Amino acid sequence: MHILILHRVPDTLVRYTEAIDHDAHQVSYVGVPERLATIPAGVPCRRLSRPGTGDTATEVLAAIEGLPRPDRVIALSEYDLLAAAKVREVLGLPGPHVEQAQLTRDKVRMKAAVAAHGLRVPRFLPLAAALTGGPTGVPWTGRSVLKPRAGATSEGVLIFDGVAPLLDHVATLKDPDLVDDLEVEEFVEGPILHIDGLVANGKPLTVVASRYVDSCLAFAQGRPVGSVQLPTDSALVDWTMDCLAAVAVDTGPFHLEAIETPTGPVFLEVGARFGGADIVDTFELATGVHLPTSQLRLLVDGPGGWPDPREPGPDEQYGWFVLPGHQLDSRYCRIDGEQEFRDDPLVHRWVQHRPDVPVTKEVTYTDTENPLAGIVGPAPAAELERFLTRMFATVTVTAAAPPA
Repeated sequence: MHILILHRVPDTLVRYTEAIDHDAHQVSYVGVPERLATIPAGVPCRRLSRPGTGDTATEVLAAIEGLPRPDRVIALSEYDLLAAAKVREVLGLPGPHVEQAQLTRDKVRMKAAVAAHGLRVPRFLPLAAALTGGPTGVPWTGRSVLKPRAGATSEGVLIFDGVAPLLDHVATLKDPDLVDDLEVEEFVEGPILHIDGLVANGKPLTVVASRYVDSCLAFAQGRPVGSVQLPTDSALVDWTMDCLAAVAVDTGPFHLEAIETPTGPVFLEVGARFGGADIVDTFELATGVHLPTSQLRLLVDGPGGWPDPREPGPDEQYGWFVLPGHQLDSRYCRIDGEQEFRDDPLVHRWVQHRPDVPVTKEVTYTDTENPLAGIVGPAPAAELERFLTRMFATVTVTAAAPPA
């Protein structure tokens, strides 16, 4: 089989050689040079470079011109899912095409699909429709969210006290073309869950629910974020499968976010991919399943011979945390108050930035790019949540002068 991989996620996370027999299959990786460099030397494969300056699908098709037609096109990063769908469509290959991929990339289309399936979602409108009707044309009046339809890491998300101030803000936007890229959404109060797992032919293979400590929006604004795993009941698994069926996620990994309310979960968004931050590692610690390699095995070899995942007990939950630095006025930072938490037996992994190494100014959950990150557990969820809440209230990250 000729397998074409749109390569963006580093091999250290994906472990390509564990999942794909590179001697039995012809494997071509296409990516920008710095990403291709993460593929270990000696792996028998084609490394195809693309510039990374234009449309991804167009660059991929140009890079494989003249090569044997691939049998599979695989993308693991959410930033490549739509491009992979376009490549499949052009080449007439199996797998999600553009219309299906849009259901897990466009927040308006995905919520419309889930709502049509009879599941609760926040009330929403494309921004263009909200502007046409004005405040009286929006079917709610309270707190409202403005967000990119295809955004990631909560960048560009804004919350307003009502619809009118949101529309007043939109009137100040300099680029009118942005209107088609934004949506308006009712703010629904409640803690945020993320539900992660793997499905094959519409059946759940393994599912783990987690609750955020603070939120991804708070992280984008410069505050710490983390999550802790929860015992996952069958009712939540069934609800999750209904959501996935609505957006045509049939085989592969998923990362779904929902709002906890007294009357049940409210769908927020879903990606046909594994989650970011340390979700892959905490998932593997709890269940024994490594999501990226499992995804590749499913897509290449099918679901036959799937091992039974481990079912974590109530005191075998894990959590992750990240303290950001992108909000600082300096590329360098100082961390205070962390020692008591660093030495706590709950800590499974602790990654602390050296003071002489600059932190990134981009919003990213990568451990090594942020001042402080790590994994805690195993322990009951309540104990992990108390630990993270106390750590977030105690540890400070402040701007520091560049080292001499």
